[in-house]
Amino acid sequence: MKKLKNNLLIKGLIYDAIGMSTYAVPLVGPFLDLLWAPYAAKKMGEMYPGKKGKIASVIVFLEEILPGTDIIPTFTLMWLYTFVWKKETATGDVVIEAEVIR
Repeated sequence: MKKLKNNLLIKGLIYDAIGMSTYAVPLVGPFLDLLWAPYAAKKMGEMYPGKKGKIASVIVFLEEILPGTDIIPTFTLMWLYTFVWKKETATGDVVIEAEVIR
């Protein structure tokens, strides 16, 4: 699991760097974003399957296609959301809450 987490982080950092680098190319950068946005969305969906990956794909597409938003590290934020911020119970654990009435 740790290797998967590290691989996703490294890929995410690379994809974020590529997305940000198009911002640095004058005049041509916005046109490169037209090519990069669908590719980045596809990669996001492959890296994070399921509903959260689909939502993240739409977000990364919009982030890359809208001017001036290339500096947002969407892949890295998704990694942080998935492995750091999201509180998830371990597989097989069942949480039962009960109220005692007397």
